[in-house]
Amino acid sequence: MTVNPEHADIVVVGGGPVGALAALRFARAGRRVLLVEARAKDAPIRDARALALSWASRRMLRDAGGWPDELAATPIDAVHVSQQGSCGRTVLDRADLALPHLGVVVDYPLLTASLNAALEGAGVTVLWQSRVESVKSLPHYARLTLTTPAGPGMLTCRLVVLAEGGGLAETLPGIKRLSHDYQQCAVLTHLTTELPPQGVAYERFSQQGPLALLPHGDGFMLVWTRSAEDAARLRDSDDGVLIAELQQAFGERQGRILAAGPRAVFPLALKQANRLVSGRVVLIGNAAQTMHPVAAQGLNLGLRDAAGLADALDGVRDPGEARALATFAAARKVDGHAVVGFTHGLIRLFDGHSPLVNTLRGAGMMALDVLPPLRRAFAGHLVFGV
Repeated sequence: MTVNPEHADIVVVGGGPVGALAALRFARAGRRVLLVEARAKDAPIRDARALALSWASRRMLRDAGGWPDELAATPIDAVHVSQQGSCGRTVLDRADLALPHLGVVVDYPLLTASLNAALEGAGVTVLWQSRVESVKSLPHYARLTLTTPAGPGMLTCRLVVLAEGGGLAETLPGIKRLSHDYQQCAVLTHLTTELPPQGVAYERFSQQGPLALLPHGDGFMLVWTRSAEDAARLRDSDDGVLIAELQQAFGERQGRILAAGPRAVFPLALKQANRLVSGRVVLIGNAAQTMHPVAAQGLNLGLRDAAGLADALDGVRDPGEARALATFAAARKVDGHAVVGFTHGLIRLFDGHSPLVNTLRGAGMMALDVLPPLRRAFAGHLVFGV
């Protein structure tokens, strides 16, 4: 084995938005940071997702240097929530929180390129095309073995931050990942509608499954939860089939749906770690939890994980100090459990479509709409976390 002599204060595993934000925050605090990313530096990112970021998330990324003013994004000024087949709806508006926007929608490749440039500008060393094979936490440091383009290697550090998909977390002492397979898939595609978006995002609980229409340039990005069988059928069908089913489920709030782009399909599951800390290893983002895309809370929660960890370690000499990591874990527990419980509960709540259940849900949405303090509190949780 070739030994990499590098030692860092912190090694971040996973170069997605959550890992990149954590690395940028650590670098700004004067830490020596290494980031390990499995993809090649110049590899094209073929990811169909358009990310819905809260205004608080956008602000965190901008404060860390990862969101330049020229980054192309579509603002969200209002969120219209409704259900098919029953009265009752809620509209959350930027005025509820006195914000310029409730959030923005940005393409994943654009945000990734922006964060890569920010990492380079901040002097963060990135080990591209490298994969961590194992992590071991020792009393005074942590050790990682990895595979790099030059061959096997080793790193040591005071703290390991896992911001990858969660596979490494399951190898750590005391960490278990609780999982629930929704047996559903998300269908993603870009839509053109008769009316322009005008800053409104839609969350619609249709009888076939919840759907979101996110303003995206001159059109919308559709995220529609369907059964695995239905998702495959819609992916492979011609545009007219998808448009007809969506028009019936969504209605004509945006006029007629004129066109649909190529479809992508992603399976949906809930996974949540029972703990966020194991020795000198800490979990954030998808390593800590993955969830259903309803209400678009997963990435926003992960970014708050990254910022919360940086805040907890501010001024702490040893970033792997048990007390500081315990403070982080306790602080994130409330937000994490609340958001995971909220998204999972929404799926359960809107699963049935009997007349009585529809009426009760509609009444709840109407109450939220006509009670400003309750609506502002709800919107605040979605934008800023719990």
